[in-house]
Amino acid sequence: MAWHGKLLRVNLTEGTCAAEALNEEWVADYLGQRGLGSKYLSEEVDPKTDPLGPGNKLIFVTGPLTGTCASTGGRYSVITKGPLTGTIACSNSGGQWGGEFKLAGWDMLILEGRAAKPVYLMIADDRTELLDAEGFIWGESVWDTEYAIKARHQDPLIRVAAIGVAGETLARFACIMNDRDRAAGRSGVGAVMGSKNLKAVAVRGTRGVKVDDPKRFLDVTRQKREILDPSPARARYTGLGTMAMMDVTQAHGSLPTLNCREVQFDGVAEVNVRKQHTPRKSDGQAPYQGAKACFACSIGCGRMAKIDPDHFSIKGKPQHQGVTGGLEYESAYAVGPMCGVTDVEAATYASAVCNEQGMDPISFGATVAAAMELFEAGAVTTAETEGRDFSFGNAEALVWAAEVTGTAQGFGKELGQGAKRLCDKYGRPEFAMVVKGQEFPGYDPRAMQGMALGYATSNRGACHLKASPFQDDFQRVTPDGKAKIVKDSQDYVAAVDSSGPCTFTKAVWQIADYADQIDAACAGDWTVERLLEVGERVFNLERLFNNGAGFTAADDTLPKRVLTEPAKGGAGKGRVAELDKMLPEYYDLRGWTPDGEPTTQTLQRLGLA
Repeated sequence: MAWHGKLLRVNLTEGTCAAEALNEEWVADYLGQRGLGSKYLSEEVDPKTDPLGPGNKLIFVTGPLTGTCASTGGRYSVITKGPLTGTIACSNSGGQWGGEFKLAGWDMLILEGRAAKPVYLMIADDRTELLDAEGFIWGESVWDTEYAIKARHQDPLIRVAAIGVAGETLARFACIMNDRDRAAGRSGVGAVMGSKNLKAVAVRGTRGVKVDDPKRFLDVTRQKREILDPSPARARYTGLGTMAMMDVTQAHGSLPTLNCREVQFDGVAEVNVRKQHTPRKSDGQAPYQGAKACFACSIGCGRMAKIDPDHFSIKGKPQHQGVTGGLEYESAYAVGPMCGVTDVEAATYASAVCNEQGMDPISFGATVAAAMELFEAGAVTTAETEGRDFSFGNAEALVWAAEVTGTAQGFGKELGQGAKRLCDKYGRPEFAMVVKGQEFPGYDPRAMQGMALGYATSNRGACHLKASPFQDDFQRVTPDGKAKIVKDSQDYVAAVDSSGPCTFTKAVWQIADYADQIDAACAGDWTVERLLEVGERVFNLERLFNNGAGFTAADDTLPKRVLTEPAKGGAGKGRVAELDKMLPEYYDLRGWTPDGEPTTQTLQRLGLA
């Protein structure tokens, strides 16, 4: 139970939609979302396939708690081979779409092939149809696409997951956006959708979700709310969102700044959470306009913002003059300190354009930062930037870059390829702050040794969400003991990512809290031990896919800058990322060979042999 037991398979080449039974054996071993989607991808897609070719598949998948009353139980994941990295990609999104899809009676959507012309998929419970997008929404922004679909079908409650022009033009870090500003955001899943000529997936659901033991499930979810809702961590997320983290990393010396040349930002007071809550002189309003929550969420970390009506970025752009999605920590770090920009209004606008056209703001901002360093080094000139000074700190350059990247114009096409390809093209690969081709999130790994290892070994490239060494990293700047913390937290996170709730609940709940809810929702005996084993199995399955795609231990590394250039300040002053001290222990704990491949014994133990 908690599953409908069916998936929707859409062959875009043939234009067909067909229901299939969900593989219950795989559900038992991989649970849902990240795990189940990765299993289907591994079974159906050659790891060596071209990510943007018709042989790749795009899988939207829910968890067993998605669509239920479990707090934050509205998540869904998009699984594919990522065009930014060439690795397996798992991108998780909130908002309302995941819950609506589950309420429509589906557990999973598999998209395969390539449509001959642009289309969108309309799902209304059991009714599924591919409809013409050409001359309707193809070429439109995410925001206009959502509005147009709701208007055509005369239903404001339709939920839409769509790509913008960035996805249509195959920007390597294009997102799939839903509910205007929620994103399946990393690794370029939106480019895969664009490569398939699929503009949007619209869904309306009225079927509901059944669980194995309804009374027990209500009791358990109520108990977990009683733990989550009064907690200080929940209060921080509600009141300040993720933006409070900027002052933490600034103080600690782990705020990536000026393309990681620095670890602290002199202008942080102009872009931090206090600045966003401070009223402006122009209109008396603060950039921050309020919070919002996703499906079934009792946290409400989402930020809403309004840009200064007098700011240059929104002149003549009515779509940006109202309240829109605001800065979160990861977007703010990337378009602020990483680029040296102290204009909070310009940063908010750049982030909003990422929402509007469907771009990952982390990869976008880090790529712009790389381009700014290329410009200062003379590798990129005003010929590429159309006469603009592209130096660090130039807010006008940031705004222009967001617009031309989102619409694939001129130098924006180059920026849309990501930092690695950009820096390779202009002869300075060392300027790309990437792992496996994916740009750094907002944690410099010199003061956070666990995060250094987490970045290096993440199956989707540099990522702060696939391991959770934060607490220890902020307490101890040492590589000692990090291998076990990273390995264990990667398995834990993989289990949570396969369940349906938001990862932010990990700030309060323990693994037993998830197991209790899954056990009440699903048939079978779901213990802590079983759930953690699922997480370990999922992580190793992803590793096998990447090994099959050609990735080896040599790819479990970090940019030369953080390995050889000591941090200039903060808790990690004088230190580099000590990856060489952690990787051998990590491989041993994982049951992998020194070449980074799972051993036969490990595969047999996890049922992967």
